Amino acid sequence: MIELSDIEKRFGDAVILKDINLQIPEGSVTALVGPSGGGKSTLLRCINLLEIPTSGSIRIGEERLDFQPGRKVGWQSIQKIRRQTGMVFQNFQLFPHRTAIENVMEGLVTVLKWPREKAQARAMELLTKVGMAHKADAWPSTLSGGQQQRVAIARALAPSPRVLLCDEPTSALDPELSAEVVDVLGRLANEGTTMVMATHDLRLASRIAHAVVFLEAGRVVETGSARSMFASPEHERTKQFISTINAAHSYDI
Repeated sequence: MIELSDIEKRFGDAVILKDINLQIPEGSVTALVGPSGGGKSTLLRCINLLEIPTSGSIRIGEERLDFQPGRKVGWQSIQKIRRQTGMVFQNFQLFPHRTAIENVMEGLVTVLKWPREKAQARAMELLTKVGMAHKADAWPSTLSGGQQQRVAIARALAPSPRVLLCDEPTSALDPELSAEVVDVLGRLANEGTTMVMATHDLRLASRIAHAVVFLEAGRVVETGSARSMFASPEHERTKQFISTINAAHSYDI
């Protein structure tokens, strides 16, 4: 279970997130949707503490951390939360001087101090899972965007995180390469991987999300099941947003 309680994030006088209260069950997929600048990516980065909330609390599994303005959070406390998460970034963020398999192994060897042989076996298992075993020894520069993102997903999964966080995982890809990533994430969802994703890709959200959270101006406007949110949202602002995106991309929701 992931629980966010009264999360607020400020940058100076600017309020980026306000009164965020969410519960994300184990084994579920939650999509964060909404207009650009609405707070989706910031909220995602608050979950793994790449951004430290100004106030509120976060609980992942048995670990809970409280935040107050002006109070610094200890590094060990941050690591206890962060090590339960895996992050997939919009622009892949692979190490260019490491092969695909070395990218997946890096955190296991450097951070978790696994023996190389054990890390290599785990990395190959995950590359196989995402359909990239045949590119294990390839350099990132030789891979397509979709292939790089699949390697990035394998890397995020390597330490067996409690939750996989995906920040616009398909937005840097053309539709054909995006479909590769949607397929991989769909398989992970079917296997019960807990995921939270910030996305503009309603095809991705409608296909694999169990729950959808619509954010605007740093606040939760509406939450609900993916089916109800895309078919019959209750809030007028949500209806406008869904219809605009559907018209722009002609998605078959």
